[in-house]
Amino acid sequence: MFVIDDGRDIDNISFAFSNIPEIYIADGHHRCASAVRVCKMRREANPRHTGKEEYNFFLSVLFDEAELAILPYNRVVKDLNWLSPSKLLEKIDAAADRLREDFYPITPEKKGQFAMFLDDHWYLYAFHEEDRLDDVVEGLDVSILQKRILEPILNIGDPRTDKRIDFVGGIRGFEGLEARCEKDCKLAFALYPTQIGELLAVADAGRLMPPKSTWFEPKLLSGLFIHSLEG
Repeated sequence: MFVIDDGRDIDNISFAFSNIPEIYIADGHHRCASAVRVCKMRREANPRHTGKEEYNFFLSVLFDEAELAILPYNRVVKDLNWLSPSKLLEKIDAAADRLREDFYPITPEKKGQFAMFLDDHWYLYAFHEEDRLDDVVEGLDVSILQKRILEPILNIGDPRTDKRIDFVGGIRGFEGLEARCEKDCKLAFALYPTQIGELLAVADAGRLMPPKSTWFEPKLLSGLFIHSLEG
């Protein structure tokens, strides 16, 4: 890290940023919301508020969308909801089109496909065409998986709070999913990654992404930065 303190450099950078129409929050929504709440609290407590105090700002890191990659955020489930493996397969075969199966991992190749790991077998599926909605949120693969499989078949109503489901970042690959199924889970789903355009469309529509629907790379290195809110 280094400090930019030359006035001409600051002016050039400020001018460049003034021509950027939008900046999207890709990660850290809760931290941003917390910063806003602290800012409002400090404003109300400061009768001499000017807008230039440090509490009006928070640390951020910006990436060009061309330098940002989205990997899938995959799902693992701890039980089969009292179903036998064969009965579960029967229900999933009715909810999606089975394309093929193998002992080795099968990578979803396009939007609308997902892979499933069950009893040391991988299965590749495609969602039914009628389930692929045009809505920017409901049409996301993670939304369709939740609506067509996780909730009606596995009885996982709210993935935010249900202890029977967990999430594995795409950076850990298929090996991470198989390892969880060997350790404490019975079932895994590997998704096709959400695309940058889909993410931007949801934001432009003023909507929210479903939970655990994007795994961003690169991740920042660990470190400690302190931004004093005094003043």
